[in-house]
Amino acid sequence: MSTGTDRTESVPTVVKLGGSCLDDMTDAWWDDLAAHGRTTPLVLVHGWSKPLRLLDPRYTEPSAILRDRYGNQSRWTTPEVIEDIKTVSDAMGEQVFARLESRGITAERLVGSDGLVQAGEGERWWWRGKELVELDNLVGPITDVDPSALKNLQPGHCYLVTPLARNTAGQEVNTDADRAAAAIAGATGASSLVLVTDVPHLLIDGEPVRRITAADAAAFRDRGATGGMRKKLRAAGEALDGGVERAVIGSAPVTELLAEHTGTVITRT
Repeated sequence: MSTGTDRTESVPTVVKLGGSCLDDMTDAWWDDLAAHGRTTPLVLVHGWSKPLRLLDPRYTEPSAILRDRYGNQSRWTTPEVIEDIKTVSDAMGEQVFARLESRGITAERLVGSDGLVQAGEGERWWWRGKELVELDNLVGPITDVDPSALKNLQPGHCYLVTPLARNTAGQEVNTDADRAAAAIAGATGASSLVLVTDVPHLLIDGEPVRRITAADAAAFRDRGATGGMRKKLRAAGEALDGGVERAVIGSAPVTELLAEHTGTVITRT
């Protein structure tokens, strides 16, 4: 029979680590993460955009990104792209494991499509020039997360999750890493979602925002946010809707973000 202590010890800190900032994390940043991980289970969800662009120049071409009829952007994902995502994820995993295991944290990689993340049917109509055309694009919105796939949530251990998913047709599909982290945080009962990026705060009208409600963040997302920040604000809102108490966006060490010494904190009220 599980006790309250058992439950507390199995609740992780979920951190989305942008692929573009992995190489910029200092030894002190990893020291801090490992110190936190010795008392709290860790789930790291990684992005891969920068490593994918470095793997093959074709991923830097404008044609590699699609825009749907609602204005949402997505990487044009084929089975070949899925395999390239796995290739760069393997390399990223080796880097992360070396940094954590040298600091006393055991780590294992989990591909989201291996029983963790389920996706729904993706959009089929995309803009090509000035025309909407029907395209096979292996992407899909997250519909469910099965936390039982994270079998070893305990202090001193870290999961590194590659945010692919399995759709209802059994296909592996691409999903947004920020939103995958939000869904995993909600499914595991995490109290906080940490979105580590390359900027220290959310900026509104050029001014750093230290704290903001989910409603105000959503309003700014729809009014003025662009690119990666727009996705992060959407993910933060989804995490709060899923029961997470707060989302923190920033570039500092994780314990500083959790202590709200820096970064932008998003809460329901």
